[in-house]
Amino acid sequence: MVDLTYMAKVSTKFVCQTCATSYSRWMGKCEQCGAWNSLVEEAAPVSSGGFGKSKPSAALKPTALSGVAVERLPRVPSGIPEVDQVLGGGIVPGSVMLLSGDPGIGKSTLVLQIAAALALKERVLYVSGEESTAQIRLRAERLGLAASGLELLADTNVDAIAATIEQNPYRLVIIDSIQTMAVEALTGSPGTVGQITASAQVLQAVAKRRGPAILIIGHVTKEGNIAGPKILEHLVDVVLYLEGERYGAFKALRGIKNRFGSTSEVGIFEMGETGLIPVANPSEALLAERRPGPGSVVLATMEGTRPLLVEVQALVSPTPFGYPKRTAVGFDLNRLNLLAAVLSKRAGLDLSSSDIYVNVVGGLRVTEPAADLAIILSVASAFQDTQIPNGLVTFGEVGLSGEVRSVSQSARRVAEATKLGYRLAIGPSFGAVAGMKGVSDVAAAVKLLSATH
Repeated sequence: MVDLTYMAKVSTKFVCQTCATSYSRWMGKCEQCGAWNSLVEEAAPVSSGGFGKSKPSAALKPTALSGVAVERLPRVPSGIPEVDQVLGGGIVPGSVMLLSGDPGIGKSTLVLQIAAALALKERVLYVSGEESTAQIRLRAERLGLAASGLELLADTNVDAIAATIEQNPYRLVIIDSIQTMAVEALTGSPGTVGQITASAQVLQAVAKRRGPAILIIGHVTKEGNIAGPKILEHLVDVVLYLEGERYGAFKALRGIKNRFGSTSEVGIFEMGETGLIPVANPSEALLAERRPGPGSVVLATMEGTRPLLVEVQALVSPTPFGYPKRTAVGFDLNRLNLLAAVLSKRAGLDLSSSDIYVNVVGGLRVTEPAADLAIILSVASAFQDTQIPNGLVTFGEVGLSGEVRSVSQSARRVAEATKLGYRLAIGPSFGAVAGMKGVSDVAAAVKLLSATH
């Protein structure tokens, strides 16, 4: 008979997949980050059982800033100008980049285009844990990419992938995706906090040691955040986000983090049969199908350092229910509710029994406060059933008191509108520039809108 008294017990812990906080028992909600149902059971490392003091570490010798040797490596063009603009001029050798976005938005398509363009002159490795090499080739042929020199690898073993990178002078390595990768030293399944963290650390180490740039694709959660622990975003040098409506025509590539450049740049793409196509003149493309009418207004917004004209549409109709409905596509719904209240209180428009629908045309999402005045005027135009003049653009932030606050880059916004033939801009009175009519509050803006007919 086997005595089980002295058999070692396997110790387990419950780790939050959002913030990596560990607990001794399962909990429905993580007390650290507040995420629900995010705890996963993992095997805890076995203690060696040793006691005593550890050997003291030797003191380190700091280096003066002026004495640090710097090797300035030239950036590598990705082959897609819009991507180079977001990265700050191209790919930095030895950097680790993270690309994320909603499912089906075009992440794998974009990285395959980058890999194919760069593979014409450099050695590029495409590692996929989600597709076979045959599937990748079929996708390349469907997109019409001439990438016969692109090297493919279908594997999820990060240790083997790192060894492959060590032995070959690749210029760029693509990992699709980090949630499918795993290291041999850990027992957890791919996608857990431990595996994502360890895999990213192994890839980061080999990038810094051997010099290839590594582009990692990361999934997102249902809340829209990058899946996995926050340490993943801290480990990498660049965090890119591809956004837009899944079935919309236009996509925007934003830089959320960039250790080698600005995070204010945005690349605009159009989804076509041959993949993501850079848009040379986004403002003209976004307004090509505009049909002026009540509720339609042109917003002069800034996407990074680039002025962009987009159409904002509003529809206001009597509600058949007791509680009016508010719906926004491409704009924050809470912000729309706030602006509707300001419009009712400060401009005297009774919207209490009206449904309000707002849409930013083209599948783009506008987040800057300068869009407030365009939302105000489009809703007012739809409510009064009056058409906004065809040659008018607008921008400006709106406060709770109804005041129209100044925004940055007013001159560049007006210049972009003038280039496309727009004759009048309505914006904040503070800092008004030539070709622009300044307004101090929403009541004055609504009156000016009525007077321009």
